[in-house]
Amino acid sequence: PMLKRGTSGVADVSPTEAVLLINREHATVLDVRNPGEFAAGHITDAINIPLGELESRLGELAKYKDKTLLVNCQGGVRSTSACGILTKAGFSRLHNLQGGVNAWVQAKLPVIKES
Repeated sequence: PMLKRGTSGVADVSPTEAVLLINREHATVLDVRNPGEFAAGHITDAINIPLGELESRLGELAKYKDKTLLVNCQGGVRSTSACGILTKAGFSRLHNLQGGVNAWVQAKLPVIKES
């Protein structure tokens, strides 16, 4: 994929590139939206840690430090902030979903809704 570096120094990826990361590199999806937004529709197998809780919950992500991590939110702003936090914590294989779940849905990719 054509990787563009975003403002956090992390690669911004399109929904199509994100699918390739998930399928080829077994990327773990980290959704930093609040639980209500997450329940309304999220990427399959995503881990939900709201941005406001990310720093205090970094231990939960320790096993992914050297693995490919795809970070998303609703539109791409919170995930960019999350990538900054994760970079400072030593995560090296980060990718930010450009446009967030909005772009994912617009690309007609599947989301899981919780009832």
